[in-house]
Amino acid sequence: MKRTATIDRATKETKIKATVSLDGTGSYDVETGVGFLDHMIEQLARHSLIDITLKAKGDLHIDFHHTVEDSGIVLGQAVAKALGDKLGITRYASVDLPMDEALTRVSIDVSGRPYLIWNVTFSRDKVGDMDTELFREWFQAFAQNAGITLHVTNVYGENNHHIAETCFKGLARALRQAISLDPQQAGRVPSTKGTLSG
Repeated sequence: MKRTATIDRATKETKIKATVSLDGTGSYDVETGVGFLDHMIEQLARHSLIDITLKAKGDLHIDFHHTVEDSGIVLGQAVAKALGDKLGITRYASVDLPMDEALTRVSIDVSGRPYLIWNVTFSRDKVGDMDTELFREWFQAFAQNAGITLHVTNVYGENNHHIAETCFKGLARALRQAISLDPQQAGRVPSTKGTLSG
C-alpha cells in the first residue's frame, strides 16, 4: 500500500497544499515565499527520503508567522494521513545530528500523542529572512498535526544557520527511521494497546 497523502487547506491568512510520499526518494518542490523555510523543508525532504510538494501563499505583507505555522500544520497533517493506522512502523528514533560546530539531538515517538519539547535558543533575531522565534512555531505545528512526540535539543552550537539546519536535518533523519517499516512487526501496530491513535 502506498503511503501518500495530499492536504489542501485555505484560511483568510494562508492557502497551502502539500503532498507527501513517505516511501520516496527525497524529491521536493517547495514554495512558501519564505526563502529560509523553503531551504529547511527541502532539507527535511532530502534527508528523510520523503517526497514533499508544498505550495503556500500567505499574508507575508503582515509577517511570516501565519505562513510558517500553517506550513507546519499542513505538512504534519499530510504525514499523519499518509501514515494511516501506522501498521508495522518502527515508531521510535533518536538522532544526534552534527553540522560543523553545532550538534542537535532529535528524538521521536510516532505515538498519536502530540507533544513538543524544544530546547533550542538562538543568538540572533533572524536567519536569512526568517525570524528565529518562528522555528519553534513550525516544529510545534508539525508535531501537533503529525501526532508525534518530538524532543529537539541543541546540545551546542554558535552559528544560528547551523543550529536551525541541524534541527530540520535531525528531524528528517529521526523521522526516516521512525516511520520505516519493521519487518519483525509483520504489519502489527507497535503498541500493546493495539492502536497509536492517542
